[in-house]
Amino acid sequence: MNVQRGRHIVDSDDFSRRGFLQTARQEMLAASTTPETAPNQTGRDPRRQGSQRHKLGKLHAYEGLRYGMFIHFGIATYGQPVTPASQPDASVFAPELLDVSQWISVARDAGMKYAVLTAKHISGHCLWPSKHTDYTVANSKNRADVVGAFVRACEKRGILPGLYYCSEDYHHRFGSVCRDEPGGPFTTSAYQTFQTAQITELLTNYGRIMEVWIDIPGTLGRGYRSFLYKHIASLQPDAFIMMNNGDFTSGENYNVEYAWPSDLIAIERNLPPPSGHEKWRTIEGKEYYLPGEVCDPIGNEWFYAPQDPPRPDAALLDQFEACRARGVNLLLNVPPDP
Repeated sequence: MNVQRGRHIVDSDDFSRRGFLQTARQEMLAASTTPETAPNQTGRDPRRQGSQRHKLGKLHAYEGLRYGMFIHFGIATYGQPVTPASQPDASVFAPELLDVSQWISVARDAGMKYAVLTAKHISGHCLWPSKHTDYTVANSKNRADVVGAFVRACEKRGILPGLYYCSEDYHHRFGSVCRDEPGGPFTTSAYQTFQTAQITELLTNYGRIMEVWIDIPGTLGRGYRSFLYKHIASLQPDAFIMMNNGDFTSGENYNVEYAWPSDLIAIERNLPPPSGHEKWRTIEGKEYYLPGEVCDPIGNEWFYAPQDPPRPDAALLDQFEACRARGVNLLLNVPPDP
């Protein structure tokens, strides 16, 4: 049966919560028969449920996905510097051979189960024709709605789609101050209204989104960040919300003031300790089950750079196996070229 969701037609049998849980459950059953199952599985105690928004079964299903593709693509792909004082014109974004389906086919063929696209990175340039700014693909040389193409490609190939949104924005300032500027970082209520409007567009126009990845959440402040978390959850109740805690260590020390509330813990460019990711966390007197997700580029840079080859196969395999053994998902960034 086909159902209208936002701007696109989705097959409800292929892309449903039931289907997602069934696929993830099969992954978890397969994992339980291998020695690579994470040693820290205290969340399996049925008497221990935690205070988190999602039930444990849903979070275990997320963990069962294991492997995803991060896709950093945008105006930064095209070689011009992006700084608080200088942002390239929207026309710089000019892919001539845009083939989003090919990216997602690679993810599928590599055994990945989900993908996360940078809908708006720190440059402020939007990969969808947002009604709230002219700094989008609508005014670029290639006007394709990349977000729309991405979600459609994921739906067709059985990959669960996620969207990344950067809370720091060099282009849309609204009086906000960036981290590397005097007096920063902070965002104004005017910018926060803008971010809410754009998040609403992304989460109401493109159907089911599995993961919502919010970068640099510390600049938002606790009050607005709590509102944004609840707003995202109201628009996409089944989504997993990642407030990137910016922890470049092993993820053991969670920065509540910077990133709470969140459904997941990001471990950026690193691994959990050999004993495994500690999924149960006590935050402000309550116990929460928080799966971990390692994110790391396949090379060194997040966006494509000509002199940035992939790391050796052996190093990537070691990272993949370590993530499985330590009980976290791996979101491997594979940036498309221009």
